[in-house]
Amino acid sequence: MEYQYPFSHHWSTEEVIDAVAFFQAVEAAYEKGIYREEFMDAYRKFKKVVPGKAEEKKYGKEFEEASGYSSYQAVEAAKKAGAGERISLKELHLKR
Repeated sequence: MEYQYPFSHHWSTEEVIDAVAFFQAVEAAYEKGIYREEFMDAYRKFKKVVPGKAEEKKYGKEFEEASGYSSYQAVEAAKKAGAGERISLKELHLKR
C-alpha cells in the first residue's frame, strides 16, 4: 500500500510504533485475518497513546481515507469475536 499512517509529531518514538502497529493490525484484519488477542493487544497499546474517543475517531478517519480500511469496523469485529478466533474483514472491504 502507498499511504502514510496517521500520527502526531508530539508522540514519542514508542507511541508512534504502537500506533503504527495498531493500524497494521487493522490492515491484517482486512487483508489476511488476525487473531483476536493479537488485534486487541495492539488496540490496547494504541488506546494508551490515544485515550480519547474524539482523537481515536480523528486518527481512524485519517487512516480510512488513506487506506480504505475502517479501524472502527475492525475493533467492533474483534470485540464480537470469541477467544482464539481470527477476525477477517476481507469480504467487507471487497463490497466497497
